[in-house]
Amino acid sequence: MKKVASLKYGVVFKKAFCDPEIFTAFVQDMLGLSVTIEHVETEKEFDPPIGYIKPRFDLFGEDTSHRVVVDIQHARTTDHYDRFLYYHCVALLEQISSSANYRPGLKVFTLVVLTSGDRHATPVSIVDFDPRDLSGRPLCEIPHKIIYLCPKYVSDETPQPYREWLQAINDTLDEEVDESQYQRAEIQKLFTSIQRDHISPAERASMIEEYHQEELQGAALAEGKRSIASALLEQSVSVEVVAKATGLSIGELTAMREQVADDRA
Repeated sequence: MKKVASLKYGVVFKKAFCDPEIFTAFVQDMLGLSVTIEHVETEKEFDPPIGYIKPRFDLFGEDTSHRVVVDIQHARTTDHYDRFLYYHCVALLEQISSSANYRPGLKVFTLVVLTSGDRHATPVSIVDFDPRDLSGRPLCEIPHKIIYLCPKYVSDETPQPYREWLQAINDTLDEEVDESQYQRAEIQKLFTSIQRDHISPAERASMIEEYHQEELQGAALAEGKRSIASALLEQSVSVEVVAKATGLSIGELTAMREQVADDRA
């Protein structure tokens, strides 16, 4: 077993996947395409910005035919799918701003890795922009894609080559991996790069900062749920209905209902 830093932290994910060999292997397996990425940028921004919002791409690489964006996100937000659709469009529009027509010179692929849960509970979901006829046959006119990856839901039914990468990412989340379970040389290299004693003091500081931000967000979310639950209980909504709406336990809600009754008295 190998002690590693968790890939849920952006600083760790970028440390591993900014390696061109690892990045290229990951992208090729996710897309099923042959790409050659010799340089990977982190925290990529377009200057001047496209539109009124200036997104920052976690990892960015391109060759003569492909532009690939990879983003890591641990805590899902309410606009998760829309946010990365916007990012994807920016990577397209940046090319059009200097083009003679509306066809970008580079195919654009956005890979979004969500290490926490998602309500759809699916390991791989794909936005395919290619138009299709009424029978569902693709016209092969628009190659661009967004692929959302949720390692938490990987299973034996997940097709290779997605499975080994998603399992590897998910296995790091408890900061310990059994490297003997993986065949890909690039995954072995990834584990070595994030081995616990290979993490610098600056990277550890960033991990601590991300951890505390996650704690604060979790506390704010929990407080919001309790506030909603309290308002519903004051309207005499049943504990069972409130539990389903908020995800809070029956025991906690029963105690809150008793407190509401005491306050009224």
